[in-house]
Amino acid sequence: MRTEKEMFDLIINTAREDDRIRAVIMNGSRANPNAPGDIFMDYDIVYLVTEPGPFHRNLEWIKRFGDLMILQMPDDMQDPPPSEDGRFSYLMQFMDGNRIDLGIFPLSMIDDVLQDDLAVLLLDKDGIIPSLDPPSENGYLPKPPSARVYADCCNEFWWVSTYVAKELWRQEILYALHMMNMIMRIELMKMLTWLVGVGTGFKCNPGKFGKYMEQYLDSERWDQLLKTYPNANKDEIWNALFTMCGLFRSASLQVGAHLGVEYSLAEDQRVTAHLHHVQGLPPDAQEIY
Repeated sequence: MRTEKEMFDLIINTAREDDRIRAVIMNGSRANPNAPGDIFMDYDIVYLVTEPGPFHRNLEWIKRFGDLMILQMPDDMQDPPPSEDGRFSYLMQFMDGNRIDLGIFPLSMIDDVLQDDLAVLLLDKDGIIPSLDPPSENGYLPKPPSARVYADCCNEFWWVSTYVAKELWRQEILYALHMMNMIMRIELMKMLTWLVGVGTGFKCNPGKFGKYMEQYLDSERWDQLLKTYPNANKDEIWNALFTMCGLFRSASLQVGAHLGVEYSLAEDQRVTAHLHHVQGLPPDAQEIY
């Protein structure tokens, strides 16, 4: 595996030797002073160039970066449609374990690149990059929700829980898991992120998709969160669903109290009673109630 020094030398020297590349910016986890370093950290790099066109889909040019295991060019894919704004990215996983996520940006998009609070200047041939503040997580910190956003989160969570229940009664396991993991979980993680914000003064980042959440939740809540991930077994999914509801309820009450926003406990109780009722319905039931 090439060393960090070898990788930075490769990235910066490639830019130095190409007149079209005028500046190099690093962002991502390697620019984050609070990110735990490990062997899997990517090199998130932006080349600001005078002529982006020749760099697009240039598979010969990227060979200089190493022996590829797999390459993705998201701007050349159709789902979602490409932005067509001049930028182009190469996501390169190499055989030696290193990975570079390389963005090619036209010089006209300097301001877009520098909007990221985690931006570190590696090379500036023309003095075109303004003085940058030290990289920080300010742009990634959770923000207190408005009363409306909080209420919408609660409503969506409990609304979708009824889908999970009816799909479990129908024995449509995949649909039930989809609704729980792809929709309910999004709302749960929103609420837990706000809970972390409440406990830290909204000054700590629980990470993308909650990857650092364990650092900020008490052991009981962390254990509950892990139990919301079931196997594809009907009884396990029911148990996970009720665990998820309990965790959401406790977090919502605490967040709501901090915000001075009332949690709709009556709605929670009505829906929870319905979930238990559906769980007990016989498979040949002709009526719900």
